[in-house]
Amino acid sequence: MLSNAMHRQVLILASAQALFQIVSVAVMTVGGLAGAALAPSPRWATLPIATMFLGTAMMMFPASMWMARVGRRAGFLGGTLLGIAGGLVAAFGIANGSLTLLAFGTFLIGNYQAFAQFYRFAASEVASVAFRARAISLVMAGGVVAALAGPMLARLGGPLMTPEYLGSFLILAVVSLVATVVLLGFQVPVQTLAVTEETSKGRPWQEIVFQPTYFVALFGAATGYGIMILGMTAAPIAMVHHQHALGAASTAIQLHVLGMFLPSFITGSLIARFGVLRIMLTGVMLFVGHVLMTLTGTGFGSFASALILLGVGWNFLYIGGTTLLTSTYAPAEKARAQAINDMTIFAVGLACSFGAGGLLEALGWQQLNLLLLPWLALAALSLGWLGLKRQALLRQEQTG
Repeated sequence: MLSNAMHRQVLILASAQALFQIVSVAVMTVGGLAGAALAPSPRWATLPIATMFLGTAMMMFPASMWMARVGRRAGFLGGTLLGIAGGLVAAFGIANGSLTLLAFGTFLIGNYQAFAQFYRFAASEVASVAFRARAISLVMAGGVVAALAGPMLARLGGPLMTPEYLGSFLILAVVSLVATVVLLGFQVPVQTLAVTEETSKGRPWQEIVFQPTYFVALFGAATGYGIMILGMTAAPIAMVHHQHALGAASTAIQLHVLGMFLPSFITGSLIARFGVLRIMLTGVMLFVGHVLMTLTGTGFGSFASALILLGVGWNFLYIGGTTLLTSTYAPAEKARAQAINDMTIFAVGLACSFGAGGLLEALGWQQLNLLLLPWLALAALSLGWLGLKRQALLRQEQTG
């Protein structure tokens, strides 16, 4: 398998994904706790996580357009350099007791995240049509390593140096450096490079975005990402509030991230067998299960079970949404189509991460999650609407 150039490139992207996700998951694990140690109010505890998503949202469109000019490889390497800088700046902020510098460091890590979000699209570009869904899934499966290593490194780095969490962010800078080395081996096929010269062609962005399939793909992925970020950001703080130790919170996040990425080994096959809309709808139902599980109590089992369901639901919605999206644009339109999609998703993630602290303080863990049900109902309705629309078009083609 590894003798095939396509599979080698997918493996490199999966490895880069694993390293990037280690950085992202570690920030999600200790970012709110480090922020709480420096913040003047609990309401500002999640600022470092929010600024990470702000950095992602702000960089998403420039990153996509810049890569359309210079290529995926140069863009991906530039992203890892931003990750190195972000880890160092955040560590410097903790060393000096500055929430502002910590937040700026995570902002730069968010810039790194913006470039890394295109790994899955790069996988779809280097893969054959038949292998595309599996390639996207396998790259996302790189997050399994992050599920094991991210919370562990964040937890080990916490007390490693003084002040607390200084070591965590220095470790993230080293992980970003390793990702730089890995991506030096990434090569884009010649036919893919030729497409980057045609970005001025294709439909206007409005015509792309307002396709029903594009809109549902975007809404589904944004729902998955926003709800996952809200839960993942609030959970460690809620667990500490309910007298759980940092180790227990890290374990729960670890199980959550395993839930996010472990299904990726089969998600592509499930999409091929049952259809992308059914898999996305299953993701919505798993999110409903997460909400119901939060109502069972505040013990470790309730938190961990809810977070696992949250992770698997995200996997089905996010990979399903990405797969559905790739059918809505021509190669010359990919830069704008992908950038608008991911910029919107991370804007939703930004709002959810920034609002998590305040909502948790005002409502508590269980009420916060109950608020998600109307959002999930709307996502289910949009998927059902697109399914019915597709069936009607198919009947029309068969009778016409």
